[in-house]
Amino acid sequence: MTSAPLFIGIDSGTQGTKVIVLSQKEGQILSSAYVNHEMIEDALGKREQEPSWWISACSRAITKALSQEGIAADRVKAIGISGQQHGMVPLDREGQVIRPAKLWCDTETVAQCKILTDKIGGDGKVIDIIGNIIAPGFTAPKILWLLQNEPEHYDRLQSVLLPHDYLNYWLTGEISTEFGDASGTAYFDVMRREWSEKILNAIDPSGRLINCLPPFTASDDPCGEVRAQLAQQFGFSGRVLVSSGGGDNMMAAIGTGNVTDGIVTASLGTSGTIFSFSSSPIIDPQGELAGFCSSSGGWLPLVCTMNVTVSTELTRAVLDLTIDELNRKVAEADIGSQGIILLPYFNGERTPQLPNARASLYGLSSTNFTVANLCRASMEGATFGLKYGLEVMGRQGISPSQIRLVGGGAKSKVWRQIVADIFNCPVICPRVEEAGALGAAIQAMWCYQKASGSPVDLKEITDRYVKLDPDTALEPRKDNMDCYRRIYDDYLQLNRSLLELNQIRSGTTWFDLKSAG
Repeated sequence: MTSAPLFIGIDSGTQGTKVIVLSQKEGQILSSAYVNHEMIEDALGKREQEPSWWISACSRAITKALSQEGIAADRVKAIGISGQQHGMVPLDREGQVIRPAKLWCDTETVAQCKILTDKIGGDGKVIDIIGNIIAPGFTAPKILWLLQNEPEHYDRLQSVLLPHDYLNYWLTGEISTEFGDASGTAYFDVMRREWSEKILNAIDPSGRLINCLPPFTASDDPCGEVRAQLAQQFGFSGRVLVSSGGGDNMMAAIGTGNVTDGIVTASLGTSGTIFSFSSSPIIDPQGELAGFCSSSGGWLPLVCTMNVTVSTELTRAVLDLTIDELNRKVAEADIGSQGIILLPYFNGERTPQLPNARASLYGLSSTNFTVANLCRASMEGATFGLKYGLEVMGRQGISPSQIRLVGGGAKSKVWRQIVADIFNCPVICPRVEEAGALGAAIQAMWCYQKASGSPVDLKEITDRYVKLDPDTALEPRKDNMDCYRRIYDDYLQLNRSLLELNQIRSGTTWFDLKSAG
């Protein structure tokens, strides 16, 4: 049995936890495991999880992955964690969780976003201070929500961690964070890479919050070592490092080789994200593009939409279709779904910023109201939402020549073609579908190499371990592109027509969509 090092990548997402074991020598994933998560939710926007569920899922998934044939746990040298962004994990003085974590998709904090933004002087002033706006998904309004709605819990607050920070804490006993995930809190200055006391003091003028935040660990440094009790539980031998880790988008960037200028990744997951690496900060004065740091030492300009596979999964469920049946129905339908357009705001929307908006189907008639058209409209509507996000990135000078697709939706050939046609850009998928987990394992390897006295450039590692799958490559088709260009204009017009109603629902103001398209 070879003694070549192994690296564990953990992706703790909203739906579940994925664990992979990556071999440095073979350059491939030797085993993997997945465990589902539960959700606490209601019709008013609550989306929460117990952090103990993440720990249980991680423990079970690690054990499953290590128990597969040919895996020697004593060869594991480092672990990296990819975590869902923006969640608030409140800890007390003893390091115990005070209440369930409010998640990125929680929209109970809309009022707190407006309160904080108004207090600071408007979106423009907030962007000047931190490089981003205060969006409902971010962490800052969650803390204010806790202060205003559960003061007894806020009084006990000693530490505020993000989901991946909390899992690092569980593994190592050390409290820390890193720049990429911190970028999504709305109390972190992405240009100066430091906590913003101006935002923190707007949440709580007492000044105590700055003392509740963890110190930073650099992207290529360990945040600690696996605790002895856990090392024994999993069968580790010797020193097992835990890398700084990062948010799921930051780790997916590493896992798709998006660590140098010019590469764009798009995720067709529950939500949708489009992001690119930048060696310098990119700040959107309109606040629609998130000016995040990367977890690889640079910056990660990113646009997020709230509803991608949400649209197709809800459609599939209500029509009682399997995934294969859904894809066949989409392929049967004409481009444009014979005039049916879906605004896919099932969970509200982040880009455009309409957190309490709702989905709308438009263009139904007695002749086009078919299962195939409804299925295709669900895919096209979700992709039009991402198309708008791509245009937001285009305003900042980001123009991809190829898009690397990840997420569950990327497995669908018909959806990949729809993306290529609507985006007017070639698409391709990495061979490894679990980009977040792979990115976490690669970051762990990068960290281990540096700690072992043999530092290497991250791109050198991604060039070896991130491979693209030529069988998934698709080019845009000119006739389809021309058709979709007209349909997208109709999509924007429908959005404009319903904008006032969705603003009323959202209790917020958003700039005129006339500038789009």
